[in-house]
Amino acid sequence: MYLKRRIDADLATWKDDPRRKPLLLRGARQVGKTRTVRELAKTFDTFVEINFEHRDFQFAKSVFEKHSSPHIICDELSAILGVQITEGKTLLFLDEIQSCIPALSALRYFYEEMPCLHVIAAGSLLEFALREIPSFGVGRIRSFYMFPMSFDEFLRAMKLDVLADHVKKASVEVPFSEEMHKKCLEQYSRFLLIGGMPEVVATYAEGGSLLECRKILNDLTGTFYDDFAKYKEKVAVSRLREVFDAVIHQTGRKFVLTNVQGLNNLQIKNCLELLELAGLIYPVTHTGANGLPLGAESNPKFRKFMLFDTGIYQRYLNLDAAAVLNFQTIEQVNKGALAEMAVALELKKAAPSDAPVELYYWRREKQGSSAEVDFVVQCGHEIVPVEVKSGTKGSMQSMFLFLKEKNSKFGIRASLENFGKYNDVLVVPLYAVGYCWIHRTPSGRSHTP
Repeated sequence: MYLKRRIDADLATWKDDPRRKPLLLRGARQVGKTRTVRELAKTFDTFVEINFEHRDFQFAKSVFEKHSSPHIICDELSAILGVQITEGKTLLFLDEIQSCIPALSALRYFYEEMPCLHVIAAGSLLEFALREIPSFGVGRIRSFYMFPMSFDEFLRAMKLDVLADHVKKASVEVPFSEEMHKKCLEQYSRFLLIGGMPEVVATYAEGGSLLECRKILNDLTGTFYDDFAKYKEKVAVSRLREVFDAVIHQTGRKFVLTNVQGLNNLQIKNCLELLELAGLIYPVTHTGANGLPLGAESNPKFRKFMLFDTGIYQRYLNLDAAAVLNFQTIEQVNKGALAEMAVALELKKAAPSDAPVELYYWRREKQGSSAEVDFVVQCGHEIVPVEVKSGTKGSMQSMFLFLKEKNSKFGIRASLENFGKYNDVLVVPLYAVGYCWIHRTPSGRSHTP
């Protein structure tokens, strides 16, 4: 069963764009890149898929190594595979392209010499290969980014499209009924437990038990550890595991290098960079937040890191499933780190496919007057602070301090509460953050940033 993804619409638009460029589909392993391309392929007359890691396609490596002309490459591939590659009618999919650097380099020539041919490339460790081609395809290649499934995609996979549409249209001015709010929280608690990995969501959507989902998550966690051995840097697998484990246990707070035993700062930073390139962790960087862009005042010395999926996270930590499902409060579930991570992931997933967002937070350290806001986002031309509460209570002193110091027009409180408003602070349920963070004005109505 194919689970519809938000990126499907972007891929359809890309297909019909007469000025399209060869497309790179980027993202961590098992987030659904290959399955999504195969679904798109159903709209073409012919489909040619080449997996450079599969033994049956080793011939393709030699084709790309010998030739740089797209016409010659397509002629030879057509002859070997027995499928005619025709501009405007064929989708050529080059999967695991990081295993064939010449093919990655050749993408620019497809844009120049065969602009009407639809070409998509993807790879699980693609970012490592791209580092080896510093000037790769500038202006000739387009990138789309894929992540695990969002809560909206999860609801639609569960055939709850009507519920998803209601959440999408909701506003702080018209809160949900308590029954509607409760229903959303129940689904969201399951989503936190299962996560957004398509295989896991599909199993659950088809009637699989939480135990079956857990087994798949266990398999996936082992796969990610196995991948560490494939990283091209000279970093011991044991070191990567140690740093990865440190990220998991420090989720939701500033990452402290000295908490990783046995490694120096340079080794730790190198491991963090590799994990980020693999798409397994996302940094949340400190910013002064005095103006746009937020990155202009960022300080990479102060960072938090978030794992890329809540399901994977809870399996690594072996969290109590009952505590997550009860959802009266997730304060007791790893001190609310799960809630903060879930919000971070929804912020990433809500961004356009071709324009991934960087995540930022704000912290002021003054003796007797420290303050921290979990996230700071750009909403149109406004800088908006976002505080995450893992229950229905909690003060907002840092939020109000930020609003005053930065003259921000409004802030967002993400919690287990229903939609609402405290003066200039919008209350957005945790399950609605992905819909609201970039699409809402202080009144709660949609707008285009």
